[in-house]
Amino acid sequence: MTEAARYLHSAQRTIRMEAQAVAALEARIGEEFETACELILKVPGRTVVTGMGKSGHVGGKIAATLASTGTPAFFVHPGEASHGDMGMITADDCVIALSNSGTTPEVLMLVPLLKRLGVPLISMTGAPGSALAQASDAHINTGVEVEACPLDLAPTSSTTTTLVMGDALAIALLEARGFTAEDFAFSHPGGALGRKLLLKIDDVMRQGDAIPRVSENTPLSQALLEISAKGLGMTTVTASGSGELVGVFTDGDLRRALDGQLDIKTTCIGDIMTRSPATAHSGILAAEALRIMEERHISALVVLDEQGQTAGVVNLLALLEAGIA
Repeated sequence: MTEAARYLHSAQRTIRMEAQAVAALEARIGEEFETACELILKVPGRTVVTGMGKSGHVGGKIAATLASTGTPAFFVHPGEASHGDMGMITADDCVIALSNSGTTPEVLMLVPLLKRLGVPLISMTGAPGSALAQASDAHINTGVEVEACPLDLAPTSSTTTTLVMGDALAIALLEARGFTAEDFAFSHPGGALGRKLLLKIDDVMRQGDAIPRVSENTPLSQALLEISAKGLGMTTVTASGSGELVGVFTDGDLRRALDGQLDIKTTCIGDIMTRSPATAHSGILAAEALRIMEERHISALVVLDEQGQTAGVVNLLALLEAGIA
């Protein structure tokens, strides 16, 4: 076997072994998992995750996943907890302790303190008979038959199973809480999903004097000046008497008008505008406005207020700049 082939063989073996370890977890989802969920849902405080070494790194990710999916959580290093950070844990909280062996001294040192506080203790270990598992109110078995490490020493399969079980716990709690995509967006306001779910059309549309606007009796030549001045490649067209929206005139309408060899000085915009244009209502999500524009194959959309009057105009460029498109 060549050296390159050994690399591939080793990688494939590792993936296969870890996949088998994860697959075995499904059969372990039972009463203890249910109890863990009920304990977390019942406490008025937060879920504190702790673990040492590689388990600590996994614990940090589990805490972050819980926090972003509706379960307030944070990670506390067990060594630091013994030197002051124990004060971060209150009687209103619950604790998830990670230790593959279930005998990690730094974690076990916290158990009497947690019991004194009356804090529910959930553990994830690979040893159901361990001291940590036995001291817990709920124990979830994340053990593996063998690590992917050929020496059976480095935490590999065991950290993967713990991570996956943490995800399973977070998603079960998410569904139990009725956590929605909008809730997720509030936890991720800086992300693409947050922008799509939080940004309203009112936040990106042109309003007031920035709206291109002409009456239906306006000559095409003057309408073109309004389009150029407002820079949206279109203008709204309103009824001469009431100011009600009766149409729009876009660069596409202009091309068709020029093909017909119309006199731009004498032709009224009302004769060549697009009647019954696509509109959206104020207050909808900017992402919904984008969907309407894509379906109608248009680059600008008129926004109406509750009275049906023109409240603004949004175009694709504004949505691109806002990170929606």
